Amino acid sequence: MSETAEILDRLFETIAGRKSADPDSSYTAKLYAKGTSKIAQKVGEEGVELALAAVQNNRDEVISESADLFYHMFVLWADAGVEPSEIYAKLAEREGLSGLVEKASRKT
Repeated sequence: MSETAEILDRLFETIAGRKSADPDSSYTAKLYAKGTSKIAQKVGEEGVELALAAVQNNRDEVISESADLFYHMFVLWADAGVEPSEIYAKLAEREGLSGLVEKASRKT
């Protein structure tokens, strides 16, 4: 496993482990306490902030907002009971496929 994958897996494990933490002492636990809708809202907000940083050609903000998006996306995965290995498997399944072919094969 690459060092990058290990970092992401450690981050996910930390985030998942905060489900039972005290919301007064953990931002992550506070998100879980507020529920799926709030978590999903934060993912959307971070995605928009990342897109705006890209449009503004602000490299430092693209990096920062990408990290924020990863974090909030991992909170969402943990809340939904999704493991990173499931995402990795889906990416591996799509590897080598044309994006247009893959998109056309999806059930709508």
